Amino acid sequence: MDCPAKSGNFAPNAELKTLHKYLAGQVLASLLLTVAVFTFVLLLGNVLQEILKLLVNGQIGFGIVICAVALLIPFVLVYSLPMGLLTATLLVFGRFSADHELTAARASGISLISLSTPILLLSLCCCALSAWINMDLGPASRAGYKNLINESRSDLATAQFPEGRLIYDFPGYIFLIGKNQNGELQNVDIWQYDKSTNQETTYMFAPQGNVEIDATNKQLSIHLHNATSRSVKGVQAMFGTWPEFLLGPFDFGQTNKPSTPSISNMTFFQLQGELQRREKLLEFLPATTNTAAEWRAQIKETERAIEEVHSQMHEQVASSFACFGFALVGIPLGIRVHRRETNIGIAVALGLVLVYYSFMILGSSLASRPECYPHLIFWLPNFIFQAVGAVLLWRANKGI
Repeated sequence: MDCPAKSGNFAPNAELKTLHKYLAGQVLASLLLTVAVFTFVLLLGNVLQEILKLLVNGQIGFGIVICAVALLIPFVLVYSLPMGLLTATLLVFGRFSADHELTAARASGISLISLSTPILLLSLCCCALSAWINMDLGPASRAGYKNLINESRSDLATAQFPEGRLIYDFPGYIFLIGKNQNGELQNVDIWQYDKSTNQETTYMFAPQGNVEIDATNKQLSIHLHNATSRSVKGVQAMFGTWPEFLLGPFDFGQTNKPSTPSISNMTFFQLQGELQRREKLLEFLPATTNTAAEWRAQIKETERAIEEVHSQMHEQVASSFACFGFALVGIPLGIRVHRRETNIGIAVALGLVLVYYSFMILGSSLASRPECYPHLIFWLPNFIFQAVGAVLLWRANKGI
């Protein structure tokens, strides 16, 4: 009588280990396949949208196309990795339930939560990988891709003075351009500082301006219209108004460093530095305009620029947890769908992905409106998916 008892205690543990290896292997194999498919689809969209157009116009060659695609792969993995894990989980557990293997496991005394443990651990590993891609590798690759494309374009004014970012490419000056349409500038903020002490000496604002390019001498000049300025000389501050003001010429031919990346293409540590710089610029933003309303408008615009950086940091961190929420939801939904067909699993996955990333899109669209708390919107899908997934997994484990 003792031998069967020992055999009964040993069998579930052996079966559980076997099922763990089986499910983990199936999910991992499906994950590699689905990530490859989604990466190809997302890459194809970027290639057709931008790279193919430049190739047809003769602005780039096939060598640059290959480099551009290679730089895009880490950026695309930001989205294809969570999508691939969700799809793989739905497909594997859908087949596992449709083949009545789950019923056999339950008959052997093995719970669904026990079966799901290696998959949830795999999702946490994917979260760590996503964090590295989202916060470092992906933005750096995207910035390298943008620099490669900009170098291939002929619109030098737009490449040198991109919109909505602080530009440090010209020694002694910091630029912030509101809009740049083929060299026609709007809402130009300029901070001039002493390169030896790194202290601000002059601030200028112009509602309009334009960039002139001297391609022969590799120089550019900036013409400001109706500019106002404030200069600090010792303890005194001097104000000035300039109907026309010329800055430059600046040499852009002797520097090979890439241009400052946009907020969406900065790594997490670059965003931290950018946030500190923008907060410091806000402290020294003087009242150079004619009315208090215009000065408050400049303060509000700079605060919006700070909030954009803050929101981007939250987006990078929050989206790193997508894999865990997708795994929690995918396991019970795969069982409830109870189908072997691949197209059903992919359709459900795309629907869930659409719901999840709609919050991310909403947060990005409100990034410049701090009164809407956009940084909290980025965390909402994680809370929703993890809470709903935990409840569904508990119900599926109870057979409800």
